[in-house]
Amino acid sequence: MLRSLLNHLLVAFLKLLSLLPYKLLVAIGYGLGFIAAHIPGDRNQVVKTNLHLCFPKLSTEEIDRLSKEHWRLLGRSLVEKSIIWMGSSKQLSDMIEVKSAVDLASKKPRILVNMHFTGIEGSIILSALAKQERWPRTSGFFQRMKNPFFNKKIIEWRNRFGGNSIDRQGNTKEIIREIRNGDFIIIAPDIDLGIKDSEFVPFFGIETNTITAVSRLAKITGADVCLMTTTLKADESGYLCEISKPLENFPGPDPIADTARLNQYFETEIRLRPAEYYWVHKRFKNPPSNQANPYNPSI
Repeated sequence: MLRSLLNHLLVAFLKLLSLLPYKLLVAIGYGLGFIAAHIPGDRNQVVKTNLHLCFPKLSTEEIDRLSKEHWRLLGRSLVEKSIIWMGSSKQLSDMIEVKSAVDLASKKPRILVNMHFTGIEGSIILSALAKQERWPRTSGFFQRMKNPFFNKKIIEWRNRFGGNSIDRQGNTKEIIREIRNGDFIIIAPDIDLGIKDSEFVPFFGIETNTITAVSRLAKITGADVCLMTTTLKADESGYLCEISKPLENFPGPDPIADTARLNQYFETEIRLRPAEYYWVHKRFKNPPSNQANPYNPSI
């Protein structure tokens, strides 16, 4: 009963946040991020470990500053999830600008490769704007949450504009069908999803466990593969979502080489705005067998 009550109170709190003026919501997020950055804990250590691994030339003081800025932006993104999950299509269109180098109204099979910046969920962005722009339906992978209540809620919120959240476990046929139908499929392969269907490829010079799904799906379906990045606008008034032209000669004959190529694109983007990347994720938690886990060296 207590857990159920807390779940419903959190939903009510998110709804309240979604009704606040945007500038006030941003200020609340920055404040929460500032507090989180000064609370010692596991995730603070994960952020600093990731930054030390990826930017070994930075001093401890520089890592500390970058970590605090990351938490500030992460706090903002977390409260903005209230709009992403519960806001109206108008709220989303006011907050997000989409620029695309391809015709998004086309039914050409297409995979949009997103990466985990702290900002916005790509599938909801395109779904919210799809009707007015006459774009195809948007589908995105989701990873099951440990909390069944919020697992169900977030799927409902993500699909409220007609999108389709696909469980990444055991739904390959559905994914292929969606791509061939000309619907957008958004895949974010820059997190560690376990050893299955993954290979070790370089990421910031580190051999990193990475899923090969983008290459394999593109080869099966003949889909174009476009990069999709969503980043803060310079004036902090919202977010800019940019979709690139299709990658040339992708997929190639080797899915491992394709996956390494994507990681290099991600690395280039991250270096442009390092504080915005999702450093709280244990990106290197499954190292090659002869190396220690950087988050727990005894393992």
